[in-house]
Amino acid sequence: MKKVLTIAGSDCSGGAGVQADLKTMSAHGVFAMSVIVSVVAENTSRVIDIENISTKNILAQIDAIYEDIGTDAVKIGMLSNEECMKAVAKGIKKYKPKNIVVDPVMYAKNGCPLMDENSIDALIKNILPIADLLTPNIPEAEKIAGIEIKNRDDMKKAAKIINEKGCKNVLIKGGHSLDDVTDVLYSNGIFYNFEDRKSTRLNSSHSG
Repeated sequence: MKKVLTIAGSDCSGGAGVQADLKTMSAHGVFAMSVIVSVVAENTSRVIDIENISTKNILAQIDAIYEDIGTDAVKIGMLSNEECMKAVAKGIKKYKPKNIVVDPVMYAKNGCPLMDENSIDALIKNILPIADLLTPNIPEAEKIAGIEIKNRDDMKKAAKIINEKGCKNVLIKGGHSLDDVTDVLYSNGIFYNFEDRKSTRLNSSHSG
């Protein structure tokens, strides 16, 4: 059985964060593990409080996983501040796991912030370089790339900018897009379009 680790915040309502990740992983038949970086008191309407776990404990949780079990893949979600980001990056660099997917969660589904906006630079510096795949939605991609996204061409431009900041592959999720729900993947200098579970090569050049 494949072993997958989620590093993220805990959502007491079970609709997001570690709880949602564990449900999804188990439904797909993998052994699910977690490192909790923040405890979030939230429900479907608002975020009430966020309590961050100490960096010492975050690193201890990562040590506990890798000294005994190990992983086949890692999914990194909510990282609320720079200290948390540095701790997670330190743990990942120590054990060098394969197949790291980073979902740079900045806002809850109800719009409440989950990440300190002053930590964008820390996210770019510490987390982007360890990601095999970064999966921001439109608002998150705008923050990381520093541009406004209005259409698919803007999604492609943002994906290339994010890639140049150090991330290996970038998948911008189009659920927040006004014109369609297409996801755009930028990988190895090529853009791909994903819509209704079908993929179409959009650009075979390295120029973007």
